[in-house]
Amino acid sequence: MSNEKRPHKGGHGKPGHAGNGKPGNGKFGPDKFGRGGFNQAGDQGQGGAKRKRRRRSGSGNGSGAGEQNRQQKWDNNSRGDKKRFENRGENRAESRANRRFDGLTSVERAERRAKAAHEDTKRGGGGASRRNKSGHERNRRSMSAREFSAAAPSARSRTADTARATVFEVLRSVAESDAYANLVLPKAIRSHRLDHRDAGFATELTYGTLRHQGTYDAILRHCVDRPLEKVGTTTLIVLRMGVHQLLNMRVPAHAALNQSVSLAREKIGAGPASFINAVLRRVSERTPEEWYELIIEEAKDDTERMALLASHPAWIVRSMRQALVAHGRPATEIEQLLEADNLAPVVNLVALPGLGSLDEAREQGAVDGELVEGSALYASGDLARLESVREGTVRAQDAGSQLVARALAVAPLDGPDTAWLDLCAGPGGKAALLAALGVQRGASLVANEAAAHRAQLVEGSLRPLPEGSYAVLTGDGREITSTLRAHASELPGSVEPGQLFDRVMVDVPCSGLGALRRRPEARWRKSPRDIAELLPLQRQLLDAAISVTRPGGVIAYVTCSPHAAETQNIVAEVLESGAVSLLDSAAALREVALHTEGADGEPVSVLAGEKDPGHTPEIKVKKGAPVVEASENPTTAQLWPHVHGTDAMFLALLRKN
Repeated sequence: MSNEKRPHKGGHGKPGHAGNGKPGNGKFGPDKFGRGGFNQAGDQGQGGAKRKRRRRSGSGNGSGAGEQNRQQKWDNNSRGDKKRFENRGENRAESRANRRFDGLTSVERAERRAKAAHEDTKRGGGGASRRNKSGHERNRRSMSAREFSAAAPSARSRTADTARATVFEVLRSVAESDAYANLVLPKAIRSHRLDHRDAGFATELTYGTLRHQGTYDAILRHCVDRPLEKVGTTTLIVLRMGVHQLLNMRVPAHAALNQSVSLAREKIGAGPASFINAVLRRVSERTPEEWYELIIEEAKDDTERMALLASHPAWIVRSMRQALVAHGRPATEIEQLLEADNLAPVVNLVALPGLGSLDEAREQGAVDGELVEGSALYASGDLARLESVREGTVRAQDAGSQLVARALAVAPLDGPDTAWLDLCAGPGGKAALLAALGVQRGASLVANEAAAHRAQLVEGSLRPLPEGSYAVLTGDGREITSTLRAHASELPGSVEPGQLFDRVMVDVPCSGLGALRRRPEARWRKSPRDIAELLPLQRQLLDAAISVTRPGGVIAYVTCSPHAAETQNIVAEVLESGAVSLLDSAAALREVALHTEGADGEPVSVLAGEKDPGHTPEIKVKKGAPVVEASENPTTAQLWPHVHGTDAMFLALLRKN
């Protein structure tokens, strides 16, 4: 059809409109070549027609050459399709033959390319952007110099696997809410319904990341272009998790990198994910041994060297060394002690005497404990699966805590033995064991706790015991006399209002340095100032315990810390007053510990010999204090993770004068 038969083809088929879709100024009519179009200034009316003719013809001269070329190409493609499909295998073989093989997988080849472009990478994310006066970001590199995941974009995961997401959730609670991992992790595992294998992975990744945080931070400082304090909290959490997988777990490097990036992309954002990818690739360039050698070279002294290697704050290293000496052990054991702090503890179970049985736990793989009667070691997963644990007749409790509670119950005592008190009972583990032992001997327990929510935990711990054998009170332990008076009607039957107690447990709030195996995050939260602030409270609680103990009664001063200021120093101060005398605390522990057959056939305590926890401190009495006959062998007792496999529990048994 000629142009004359298509009168409106100059623009959009409408007269008076230019080819650019705007109203035209000219009128439709033949041009100087006899073609239909718009005749107007600037050729606006001809623009659309020209462009459409060019697209239709394939050229700007109005010929049909372009259309012929396209048709020829179509025919050639159609004829060649069949041949190409038939020869596909031959072509691929030829392509492989012509390609030089470099001995690498595709993933390894991609990682090599990323590493080659690594030197000038701008590591962004996780902190405030730094820009110069012109508004340009400092050290910003071209896209060709930036690093990316080894996986192809289509193969990169956009979501984190459930186990790592669970760990991230727990570590974030620890960092932002001061939560304890040993309390949060089991709930998170149940909430995400992790199977046995994933639960084990999450447990190792959680506690390993927390334990080695100091070492990992020292390594990350070599890989990050800013102070770690300026890296976002969540970004730093993912970085530490990634470093632990790279250096201390059997996780392939590519999996640790890709999963860390996926976790960051889902939980934080794309920017921090790129930053994390770049940093972790730098970490992966060295072996663990190379990293440890590098950070050790930067240590100023032996204490800092041990702090970096064992991932403890330097002040804790110094305090622990001093504590070893204060409790009669050589300072050279410090490295063994720090190493023991970084070992994963096995769950200890206790069957409440007369109420619980370990048979169910044994059927699930538990083995009998090696230190104390009625205990077992359980490494088979979630305790909540055990019916005896749900009932409360079997509990998780460190063997050290079991030993000190039993030691108080067997300490020599003259006179009546029916009224027992746990002055600082929360969360209730020692109280439950003491109450069960008391029931067997006709004694009742009063459990006092200052915090209401912890008092509820104590109530739950004591629920399996017979009604009327215990009472739970809420009140400041320093004001225990007032609390007892106010709750006189709630006391158990064998405890009269105003009556003094025969045995008193005072497990004072302390720094918790003896339980760093179970609560590794505590080492990064504590400071020497915290201990200094606790000392007056500890002494006041001990004085209150003495005040409600009858003459001849026994007080157990207990801490989950070996720090000399919280243990030996407090005991020395109270002994100077002459109000109490020190008993043979180590002998009581040896008595309640398991016994083996000795060389002469006589039973020998497992806490004898090299494992003897006893130490005889120097006892001074203030001038003017009453003269008191000392016990036959006054000792304090200190348990150690590297010696006894327990928390570092301290015990001093004192008799009221």
